[in-house]
Amino acid sequence: MDSLDLQALTLARDWHTAGHAVWLVTVLDTWGSAPRPPGALLVLRDDGTVAGSVSGGCVEDDLIARVREGERVTRPSVVSYGISKDEAARFGLPCGGTLRLVVEPLQDPAWINEVLARVARHELVARRLDLDTGTTRLEDAARGEGFTFDGHVLRALFGPRWRLLIVGAGPLSQALAGMALALDFEVTCCDPRDSYHAAWNVPGATFTREMPDDVATAMALDPHCAVAALSHDPKLDDLVLLEALKSPAFYVGALGSRRHTAQRKARLALFDLTASEIDRLHGPIGLDLGGNRPAEIAVSILAELIAVRHGVALVQKKPAVPLPGGVA
Repeated sequence: MDSLDLQALTLARDWHTAGHAVWLVTVLDTWGSAPRPPGALLVLRDDGTVAGSVSGGCVEDDLIARVREGERVTRPSVVSYGISKDEAARFGLPCGGTLRLVVEPLQDPAWINEVLARVARHELVARRLDLDTGTTRLEDAARGEGFTFDGHVLRALFGPRWRLLIVGAGPLSQALAGMALALDFEVTCCDPRDSYHAAWNVPGATFTREMPDDVATAMALDPHCAVAALSHDPKLDDLVLLEALKSPAFYVGALGSRRHTAQRKARLALFDLTASEIDRLHGPIGLDLGGNRPAEIAVSILAELIAVRHGVALVQKKPAVPLPGGVA
């Protein structure tokens, strides 16, 4: 779940509890270029205050103006923007884009409480809104499902935020953690070494001195998780890799040269990992962007991680170096 949407739902509940009239605005579908995907949320308060985003600019301004001018939607209603090129330009939709929204009054925030609680438990949940009746119900959801709208029923998914486990607390890890937080990852860093933990200073990230394999087990790595082994200590990095490569984590990477990566794979093959599990390892970690400073390497790691998450081919990857004996 996008933290922007999570924040919007939290504020919608709080504003409603405080006595404000509140409307939820959800992106139904888009044509052409649009900055926010179907399912994206905006929350609109009766005084024009907003949270979240559906377009990143002018559409929000129009919605605010409608409320301030006294428009009060009392049932779910569909609103379209950018039908013509002139309207698209007026509302800041590039390339003649079109945006269709559903605006609905928030009647009872009880479902929001349940969504927030289930997301906090790293569960995936779907909200089903019937536009004809205005009724909402929550359903279990499965990974791989997406936002749907059939003209009458809207089904939006809410699920756990993307999580990133980092092993090692050096400068690279701190740079990576800060950038990952900005990209909406829930970040945990572990490093049991006394010489590193004192320097850790990344507000918003969780730090622990527990052993990496114990942290990975406790996190119950799932398809919303990524793991980056960056400690430079094979004893620590290999521990987390033994757990992560057997898990459903969508991304597992380890720092090291191509030769060190080949040696690491040879070590991992001595344990109860299959060849296909070892092949899941992204090493050397990150795309080949040519940088060598901590922040530049962090960018390359996140670039690769994002590409893997979206199923994009890793065209900026250095080829592996095989070791004698055919180990790649």
